[in-house]
Amino acid sequence: MATSAKLMLGSSLCKRLSQLTRQIHMQPALLSSFRSSREVQELDKYPEVEVVANPPEWRFVERLLPAETVPQPVEKPKYPSGWRPQKEDGSELGYHVARTKNHMMPVYLHTRFRGQRRITVVRRVQGDIWSLEKDLRAVVEQSRNGKLCATRINELSGQIHFHGDHVDVLRDYLKEKGF
Repeated sequence: MATSAKLMLGSSLCKRLSQLTRQIHMQPALLSSFRSSREVQELDKYPEVEVVANPPEWRFVERLLPAETVPQPVEKPKYPSGWRPQKEDGSELGYHVARTKNHMMPVYLHTRFRGQRRITVVRRVQGDIWSLEKDLRAVVEQSRNGKLCATRINELSGQIHFHGDHVDVLRDYLKEKGF
């Protein structure tokens, strides 16, 4: 008799546990996805909202929003980071290297094949890209103690590719030229 009572108790306990697990699985988990959010109700059930064009509290929100444009840099005789503003427009040289929207020099290092191949890319070149490539190649070869440097020019996109890591040398040279 005692064993049958235990079985009945066990079976009722199992039924309750299975019902509980079904309920848990049927309810969506909170904060998991869009399925867990409530359905849209009629507009009458939502509170009234007054839209104000320029409330005085908006100034606290505006300072948190990102700027729409990058501000012009403040003129200083020397910057602590070594950055220099662009001075040359390239009219006398026949070519021009434009700065990025953040006022930075467009010289980048691309690594391929797990870092085994390094390619330095000069972008945003306008004008006579062939004479700029000749000048930059001379600078790179001088920094390599006369060793030749392989280059590739993409005239349509205004890019010059140098085989190797020459980012610092090219950035310094372009800054000295005023670009």
